Amino acid sequence: MERHIEADKMELVINLFGSFDENVRLIEKELDVAIINRGSDIKIGGEPESVDKAVSAVNALLSMASRGENIGEQEVRYVMSQIDSGNEEELEELGKDVICINSRGVPIKAKTLGQKSYLTKIKENSIVFGIGPAGTGKTYLAVAAAVNAFKNKEVSKIILTRPAIEAGESLGFLPGDMQEKVDPYLRPLFDALGEMLGYESFHKNLERGVIEVAPLAYMRGRTLDDAFIILDEAQNTTAEQMKMFLTRMGFSSHIVVTGDVTHIDLPRDKKSGLRDAEIILKNIEGIEFVYLDERDVVRHPLVQKIVKAYERKTLERERAAKRSKQNKE
Repeated sequence: MERHIEADKMELVINLFGSFDENVRLIEKELDVAIINRGSDIKIGGEPESVDKAVSAVNALLSMASRGENIGEQEVRYVMSQIDSGNEEELEELGKDVICINSRGVPIKAKTLGQKSYLTKIKENSIVFGIGPAGTGKTYLAVAAAVNAFKNKEVSKIILTRPAIEAGESLGFLPGDMQEKVDPYLRPLFDALGEMLGYESFHKNLERGVIEVAPLAYMRGRTLDDAFIILDEAQNTTAEQMKMFLTRMGFSSHIVVTGDVTHIDLPRDKKSGLRDAEIILKNIEGIEFVYLDERDVVRHPLVQKIVKAYERKTLERERAAKRSKQNKE
């Protein structure tokens, strides 16, 4: 069977094929098809079912390219995985909504369907929990949403916080002033905000107090009105700290809590506040839980494989612990 696709522009074909045709070679290898082009005409040949999937993948990738996306191995593998899962139609909407433009003029938008759902829930709810492994964009997209709300005057303040678990929240033994003490734990948040706003604008707003980046302990006793508040690395909060943080919420505020329940650094006798919140708050209107997985990883393709391997090992350990408990009983 053979089918043809006519691309709108030659630039889209060049983006689709990639350096040394590496993108189409990946599609050919995965689906056992042959893909060649003469100018903007793309010909796909092979078994009917495989050709149909390849046509869907090529069309989806051309659509992404037309929206300014740079096509690489990660995009190709993601599109093919979603077509296998029957999500072809949803892919058409991916990348259409720009959250904000960063300081380099690059539009920030969802790269996966999981990320799109995450951003939609942030828009629609007062409190959103984004739970997933490293590389899924939980914090980065939450910061982008916060910057967008701030620029649109939906909130008057951005507050970013995370537990300084390695320093036991006291931070006393570290050298330097308080800013130097907390810097190692808050640096990822500083970097994300600096990229979104530009470092000069970020530091000006920091000095004015309309942007605040502080350890979780600094939230105690406050009421945070008209603010977009992000709690990062929430798996390392205790149940008490999580309750304290969530009850800081004031009027006209939004909260996004991000964390990875497979990477908890708390002592064994301490229950994670994030796991506790999953159980206690799951049926409360206005609070949403969004779960991202290895398909939403937007870093190097190897990161997806690493995440998957750790998830398998964690599942094996949980099953072994459950069997051991049952045997003892």
